[in-house]
Amino acid sequence: MAHDDLRSFLSALEEQGQLLRVSEEVSPEPDLAAAANAAGRIGEGAPALWFDNVTGFTDARIAMNVHGSWRNHALALGLPKETATREQVEEFARRWDDFPVTPERREDAPWRENTAEGEDVDLFDVLPLFRLNDGDGGFYLDKAAVVSRDPDEPENFDEQNLGIYRIQVIGKDRLALQPVPMHDIAQHLRKAEELDEDLPIAVTLGNDPVVPIVAGMPMGYDQSEYEMAGALRQAPMPIATAPLTGFDVPWGSEVVIEGYIESRKRQIEGPFGEFTGHYSGGRRMPVVRIEKISYRTEPIFESLYLGMPWTECDYLVGPNTCVPLLKQLRAEFPEVKAVNAMYTHGLLVIISTAKRYGGFAKAVGMRAMTTPHGLGYVGQVILVDEDVDPFDLPQVMWAQSSKVNPSEDVVVIPNLSVLELAPAAQPAGVTSKMIVDATTPVKPDVRGNFGTPTKDLPETAEWTERLRSMLANR
Repeated sequence: MAHDDLRSFLSALEEQGQLLRVSEEVSPEPDLAAAANAAGRIGEGAPALWFDNVTGFTDARIAMNVHGSWRNHALALGLPKETATREQVEEFARRWDDFPVTPERREDAPWRENTAEGEDVDLFDVLPLFRLNDGDGGFYLDKAAVVSRDPDEPENFDEQNLGIYRIQVIGKDRLALQPVPMHDIAQHLRKAEELDEDLPIAVTLGNDPVVPIVAGMPMGYDQSEYEMAGALRQAPMPIATAPLTGFDVPWGSEVVIEGYIESRKRQIEGPFGEFTGHYSGGRRMPVVRIEKISYRTEPIFESLYLGMPWTECDYLVGPNTCVPLLKQLRAEFPEVKAVNAMYTHGLLVIISTAKRYGGFAKAVGMRAMTTPHGLGYVGQVILVDEDVDPFDLPQVMWAQSSKVNPSEDVVVIPNLSVLELAPAAQPAGVTSKMIVDATTPVKPDVRGNFGTPTKDLPETAEWTERLRSMLANR
């Protein structure tokens, strides 16, 4: 069953034993983030965390680690919680084929219950803010979904973007937002600033469980995240009209913040403990002027801890990075079998592929680096044969250790684009990228002495399932 808001999903997690209510009093710093950090260290079945007894806050309701395990990720997609990781990716890819699913517009959105605008806007009255890492430069809204529109085509539904960006609270009615140059909102802002206009946006917090998945997903510029959400939910995505901007926002959000990115204005934002496992320094970033806040009665503040992987961020952006790359590559190279882009939002990608002819795998690797997502993220690609499971790291390491001749099979391409947050980039935003071809050469490439490889026995697949069933039922 599709969940229309965060609250119904939290209830479902609790019913499935995947929500832990922390009843004792905790401090906002460091307890909240430390608990979410710890959840990433206790295994793939970690629960979501609920806090409502926080020192210094009289009325806080805070949810952390909502997507922070493969069990919770499966439940977000309406799958049994025991669904294996690769099976989740495969189901994700199957549902992709149902795209687009037209969203359903609804009235009486629950976030319309309360409003603050003008001089009454004060984020600190609405949200129980706290720092996530002790070196952060301030409070962050790090799981908010941001809606923006192309200023050239403001009525084009498909060029309305829903994305997740790091957002720092820099005042009661001010935010600093980081638009990575290859993201849609950066293109919207560039166009608005060329017109010397402010860019209207809506920031939504506490969304239904599919919204964060699609908001962090590398889709085409003219593809609607709401229509993709419908495909993944297997039901139309409920949306509503934001009162100030008129934008389409999730119907079930806890909080909707509306305002404008002020044209050509920048302010220091950061540092912030990022998904790369490193702090990024302070940089001059665009400033958002908040003009209206709409929110549910007793809103739930959902936040996300990110830092040294694995954390909730990695579960959230794993499959939604694998599948777009798979679909984009397979459209041009049907030989591509599977893509594992789980690692640091695709800074490393493992691809299994058949080959048409010698050198083919390297061409697939270069194409992965030039997809819309690859331009900013894909820094290393490992290519393996079609019978190697890219999600099985021992198989991948076997392929790399036995099939790679570094002088021939490692290609380094200098001075390519990457997001500025990549720690190895020098200067920030520019890096060398690497392709490692760990596939078996095919004609006319006759290098190596590979002979006849061993294969799994024909009965192995059947016995694998039998053993799994025996272990599950013992």
